[in-house]
Amino acid sequence: MLINYKEEQPIVYQILKNTIESNKHSHAYLFETNGYYNSIPLVFSFIKALFCPEKNIDNHCTKCSICPMIDSNNFPELKIIKPDGMWIKKEQLAEMMEEFNHKALIGSKKIYVILEAEKLNKASANSLLKFLEEPEDNIIAILVTSNIYQMLETIISRCQVISLKPYVSLLSVKNTENALSLVLYNNENPDEITLEKIKTVISFLKYYENNHLDTIIYMNKLWHATIKTKDDFVIAFEILIMYYKDILNCLLSIPLEYFYSYENDVREIAKKNTVFSVCHKLKTLLEYKEKIKFNVNTNLLMDKLIIELERG
Repeated sequence: MLINYKEEQPIVYQILKNTIESNKHSHAYLFETNGYYNSIPLVFSFIKALFCPEKNIDNHCTKCSICPMIDSNNFPELKIIKPDGMWIKKEQLAEMMEEFNHKALIGSKKIYVILEAEKLNKASANSLLKFLEEPEDNIIAILVTSNIYQMLETIISRCQVISLKPYVSLLSVKNTENALSLVLYNNENPDEITLEKIKTVISFLKYYENNHLDTIIYMNKLWHATIKTKDDFVIAFEILIMYYKDILNCLLSIPLEYFYSYENDVREIAKKNTVFSVCHKLKTLLEYKEKIKFNVNTNLLMDKLIIELERG
């Protein structure tokens, strides 16, 4: 039920509630999860409310079998697409489009959900774009992404973007390191090693922003001495992405979402950047984070990262 998210996501709850009650829905939604731990259940609560003949938002409904069918992935008017391997492929969208050419068997709406929408490859993204450019009244697209910066601007512009409130900002934790530890490591009582890794990443970013290419000379001390395993790298990149998102928030005069206890540092770094340069850095970090999945030389990876960040 959508009401389950009223306290944690009050703005999103009200937007979705108004959509259901007014029966004026968009033809496409893009949910930006921002690390919110209950993002997928929230999205499916919205889907159930869209399908509900009673426009039920806040109460359990026992008048039809739609919700149980959705829960068991057996509802014929709902198609869920997720990556097949590394990417979402054009063939997956073609299959969905073919299915949606037929009239709805139950009700009047058809909804397709694309999970991890940032993993649309070039062919599938262009295929989706054509579908979004010629929307049909009875078809609703719902895209879910954790990395909106990896998506085509043309796709984003054709969707109503719903940005979920980040989990970090939901925490009543004044200490940023403790908040990050809870979110990224699922650790309410971070040990010294965890805190050291978080502080290493933040120190690295600050050093890079002041010294740029010279950072490569000191990579062993700044990074490799502490960030060693593949898991370390993935989490470290998540922290870097969060930090640059807050720098972007600062440049756009939006309240910080993650590093509120580092506000002065964030503002100082923001002065050295433009919106364009930060967007370039975010895109680069997201691309290099994907490369970590492969057996790459991490020393070389970080050197190339610094060089690429400088091109923004």
